[in-house]
Amino acid sequence: MTDRPLKLLSSMATRELLAALADQYQRERGRPVITEAAGGVDVAKRVEAGEAADVVVLASNVIDKLIAAGKLRTGSRADLVRSGVSVAVPAGAARPDLSTEEAVKRAVLAAKSLSYSTGPSGVYLEKLFERWGILDQIRARIVVPRPGIPVGSLVAGGAAELGFQQLSELMNLPGVDVVGPLPPSIQTMTVFSGGISARSDDAEGARALLEYLASPEVSAVKQRYGMEAAG
Repeated sequence: MTDRPLKLLSSMATRELLAALADQYQRERGRPVITEAAGGVDVAKRVEAGEAADVVVLASNVIDKLIAAGKLRTGSRADLVRSGVSVAVPAGAARPDLSTEEAVKRAVLAAKSLSYSTGPSGVYLEKLFERWGILDQIRARIVVPRPGIPVGSLVAGGAAELGFQQLSELMNLPGVDVVGPLPPSIQTMTVFSGGISARSDDAEGARALLEYLASPEVSAVKQRYGMEAAG
């Protein structure tokens, strides 16, 4: 056991939530936690390359791959939150109808520009547009953000009329209005999980933090940041 700050790496979707929980953990348990967030693809690459950390939080399938590769400790995965995709428009802009799958399709076709992330939600949306048979038609209008750049910032800056991303990444961003979630028939839920880095020299401390992040006592905090507990 050491009193050094624990290091927590995550993707952008859980950045604000984990920063809040890290502050709360330090107040309640007395152990400081340093949180760092970047694009999920970049974080996975950094962990694969051997960057030192204690806890890593990414989409569950990525955590599984990092465990299989020996970069995170076997058996350490803990599911933390579930998050769905929401849609945003520039602040004050007309709000499209999102009540049905067909309505969302019409909104996508009507948008002069749209944006979604390179993370799990973006992969899902591209497959959805392909299934609808419109991907080639709208491809030139899709604005892809650089890793770590929120879709909402492109919407707020006028580069995209329509933005799709996790609610947690849109809800507190100035310059955008969150229209609402995708309708249930096409909603996709991403589970974000944590794992203990194989490079951590304080596995006991990392496990205590991860158990706290997965505990029912922090469920209300997760809801405030647009997510729901995975358990």
